[in-house]
Amino acid sequence: MARVATCHFAHYEQYLMKPEENIFVRDPAPLAIGILILPDSNMLSLAACVDPLRAANRRAGKAVFSWHLTSPDGGEITLTSGIDITTTRLDSRPDFDALIVVAGFNLTELATPSLIRRLRDVAPRMRAIGGVDGGGWILARSGLLDNQTATTHWEDLEEFADVFPRINVVRDRFTISGKYFTTGGASPAIDMMLHLIRSRHGARLAEAVASAFIYETVQTPSAPQAPVSTARLQRTAPKVARAIEIMGAALEDPPPSAKIAKMVGLSTRGLEMLFQKQIGQSPGAFFLSLRLQEARRLALDTASAVQVIALRTGFTSQAVFARAFKRDFGMSVRDLRALHRR
Repeated sequence: MARVATCHFAHYEQYLMKPEENIFVRDPAPLAIGILILPDSNMLSLAACVDPLRAANRRAGKAVFSWHLTSPDGGEITLTSGIDITTTRLDSRPDFDALIVVAGFNLTELATPSLIRRLRDVAPRMRAIGGVDGGGWILARSGLLDNQTATTHWEDLEEFADVFPRINVVRDRFTISGKYFTTGGASPAIDMMLHLIRSRHGARLAEAVASAFIYETVQTPSAPQAPVSTARLQRTAPKVARAIEIMGAALEDPPPSAKIAKMVGLSTRGLEMLFQKQIGQSPGAFFLSLRLQEARRLALDTASAVQVIALRTGFTSQAVFARAFKRDFGMSVRDLRALHRR
């Protein structure tokens, strides 16, 4: 199985474009962005792309960004919330500077040959092109991310790395690689848009936009995705937050609590006490719950065999996995799948 790499911010320098092409540099000129929305996207991912731009215009007192909502065929696009969004058809010669692909579910069906061809036609005309949430999968299927660094939602990182071996897959919240950028979901998309605002118009405007949303945690690209929110813990108990990040990155090969404690600079007893105080659980119990939640997601979102699910969540014994799963969810993987099909 493919492994997901770790990336650091300095790593991005080798991927930056020439200054006259790069949109992530100081430039007061207005930037036009096309947002390609696919059916079954979520509203939060779309809003994460649009609202920071709107707020930047309002705080700047002028139109420093413009956006255009597009789709493969135009017309209304239905989001997962049932809300319809009116779009125009993505032209093969668009009149904007950058394109962001927003996608959510049913990615295989949505990556049609006609859409792939359109993206390949459009890409050379863009100064930058990116994917939010499932949008990275669409770009990957088009081949545009080959030999680039990219990320996707933390739940799908291992599968993404398996399916697209020519992509350097990292666990970062968002990536910038040449003219391509990707995010791990809606919240990292906000981070990326704030990074764009900061790069082009300075920290003051980016901070004003973040303040407008009461968005306190502004992340760098290489901040790792965590399977649970650690924003509060990063302020109140950073070592617990770091331990959770380590757990989230090691669901398939879980290290013992003693090793995690050593990695964050604590004794095993010290880590136990901090977890009990901050979370009300031991590190071992929390880690097991984390792995079982991932197993439940794999059971519902994939057709993987039970043995594969067990291995991907760190269980070497299928019998031990089956008992733990039934104890937590009250039924077997098979019964859970049958229930949801009904």
